[in-house]
Amino acid sequence: MAPKRKRSLTRSTLSPPFPWRWDVFLNFRGEDTRFNFTDHLYKKLRRTGIRTFRDDEGLERGGEIQPSLLKAIEDSSISVVVFSKNYAHSKWCLDELDKIMQSMEKGQLVLPVFYHVDPSDVRKQRGSFGEAFAGYGEVAEERVQRWKAALTKAGSLAGWHVEHGYESQIIKGIVRHISKKLISHPELLTIDDHLVGINSRLEEMSSLLCMESNDVRIIGIYGIAGIGKTTLAKGIYNQIAHQFEDASFLPHVAEAVERHGLLELQRQLLADILRENFVHISNIHEGISLIKKTLFSRKVLIILDDVSALTQLELLAGSHQWFGSGSRIIITTRDKHLLDGYGVDGLYEVQKLKVEEALQLFSLNVFKADFPDEGFWELSGHALNYCDGLPAALKVLGLFLRGKTELAWENALLKQQTVGDRRIQQMLRVSFDGLDSTEKDLFLDIACFFRGKDSDSVGRILDSCNFSANGMKVLKDRSLISILDNKIEMHDLMQKMGWEIIKEEFPGRPGKWSRLWNP
Repeated sequence: MAPKRKRSLTRSTLSPPFPWRWDVFLNFRGEDTRFNFTDHLYKKLRRTGIRTFRDDEGLERGGEIQPSLLKAIEDSSISVVVFSKNYAHSKWCLDELDKIMQSMEKGQLVLPVFYHVDPSDVRKQRGSFGEAFAGYGEVAEERVQRWKAALTKAGSLAGWHVEHGYESQIIKGIVRHISKKLISHPELLTIDDHLVGINSRLEEMSSLLCMESNDVRIIGIYGIAGIGKTTLAKGIYNQIAHQFEDASFLPHVAEAVERHGLLELQRQLLADILRENFVHISNIHEGISLIKKTLFSRKVLIILDDVSALTQLELLAGSHQWFGSGSRIIITTRDKHLLDGYGVDGLYEVQKLKVEEALQLFSLNVFKADFPDEGFWELSGHALNYCDGLPAALKVLGLFLRGKTELAWENALLKQQTVGDRRIQQMLRVSFDGLDSTEKDLFLDIACFFRGKDSDSVGRILDSCNFSANGMKVLKDRSLISILDNKIEMHDLMQKMGWEIIKEEFPGRPGKWSRLWNP
């Protein structure tokens, strides 16, 4: 069935995780500090090469805060708030502070400076801060409460109290601290240029991550091979890594363990966190001890990609107690059962793409556009039906067909005998190869005979053949099958892979195949 013709599609692009025009936004009361402390701080920041926004015109004007200032706050990595005697007498300052504290919830670093004021007066709105609020009777109560909440929260943050001593030394300390924070931002991970549907998935993951919580949270992402687990994990990393003291993304864990061993992965994890090229550990037990000792007091983001065994998790991220408050550990795997056994705080199953998303992703890889070229709509429909929403398959097939004629498309799609097809089958075969012999037999039986059948009836048949009831659960946990409305379902490409595996037993000799089916 050909996809519907052009309609409005929104390109799902991953929002840049560090979209900062400014390194620092300065929030201050002009009449108190514009020509002394704040001016000296601003000049020192600029001389150090730190891009700093200072509103030289607007802070003393009345009326609503300008949208350009709100945008400057959003576009800043760090906000420095200089609390002074008359700070709270400025509605403009308080509106800015409210916006700054909202930005802090999205990952912005907020650094307060208490300039000849007591931090407790800021927190509790006493002294000059209390006097200011006594004059806000005409201001809407909801707005006043936002100001008070922002002052209470900002006044509780660690910062600098300027009371005695040389201001120049305090300014040097502030600039040194900011420089270290800016340098420590983690490198972005490389992600495919053609991202479709990822923003909605990132939003769904946000509720599981609970970034506002200081608890340690471990989240599992699972789904079949090629569904987009790693891409999603990279997107999460790029969006939130800057909110942590340190971060590590360990790709292809199962493959890395097979090639280099778990000890090498422990070294890599520690090297990432400690920002060193090499960390010496002699054995995995020493590795466990050092990981726990190093990470216990740190707020870290760790992503373990493509995990295949519980042992890998036990030796890299043994429990919540290994990590500092606010840490987030994200695991991707094809095996939901592994996540259940480990004990994660949240589970996310990556679903196949919707038809509109699949069409867009396929078109981007074939035509470098959101829609197919004229003359290729019906053929693109065949491609979408074949790939059935699997992102990796859409990309592989799309790249294979790029630049080919309509006749070449027909041969490739109708006969399904292409290099692209073989690559897709090889990719999916990894999931099958991880099963034991009984589970493999069960998978092949379902691929040939039981897709779309009532799961209870199939269960009784399997019981009579001495198949363990646990086998169905294993296949379901590994996303090789699903149960919808009590019917056994399987991705088209998974079923086709099962057929190909049986054909490999005796190529071209169906009479000797272990199973015969009616496609």
